[in-house]
Amino acid sequence: MSRTALVAGASGLVGGHLLQLLLADAGYTRVVTLARRQLAARHPKLEQRIVDFGSIDALSNLPNADDVFCCLGTTIKTAGSQEAFRKVDYDYVLGLARAGQRAGAAQFLLVSALGADPASRIFYSRVKGEIEAAVRRLPYQGIQIFRPSFLMGDRAQLRLAERLAVPLARAVAPLLVGPLRRYRPIQAADVARAMVQIAKEAPRGPNVFEYDGIIAAARS
Repeated sequence: MSRTALVAGASGLVGGHLLQLLLADAGYTRVVTLARRQLAARHPKLEQRIVDFGSIDALSNLPNADDVFCCLGTTIKTAGSQEAFRKVDYDYVLGLARAGQRAGAAQFLLVSALGADPASRIFYSRVKGEIEAAVRRLPYQGIQIFRPSFLMGDRAQLRLAERLAVPLARAVAPLLVGPLRRYRPIQAADVARAMVQIAKEAPRGPNVFEYDGIIAAARS
């Protein structure tokens, strides 16, 4: 059965890999990206929609869809303030989830972050936890939450801290065993592969995938 995917955040690290996988997957006959600007990607089954995420909650002309993939996210440094960060990582994500429901989607797949917890004292983790909780309350048949730790991959702009963190993360990874495995760095491409695989399996209810779950799905 052919499927239609809505994708937000396709210009990002995970989202870029995800878009290419969906376009190459015969199971998806229509892939609709939602973005603030036109993407460079071109494909016969790709449809690009330019949207204002600030008003996406009111968007009513989305095509009927099966799966909504959300790779939206920023950093406090990039956003400029905690308020601006929350607007992207909470308001935009929740607006997208509501719009996806109106488009008839049965499944919402969200890239969150390890440590997401609405009760966390860390602002970043608290917002991630709050949006997870808000999305869980929506009546999707399946809500798939992916919580990677440090993401590895070719970024368009690699900050100095990330240049230093990448070799350190690779060196430390083998030492993270047992309960610490969830903190292992993970390739963005593996997160994207896991999202596509889980979307096809479409498990019911809210489900959370951390390192081991992501790797297992990516390699299945």
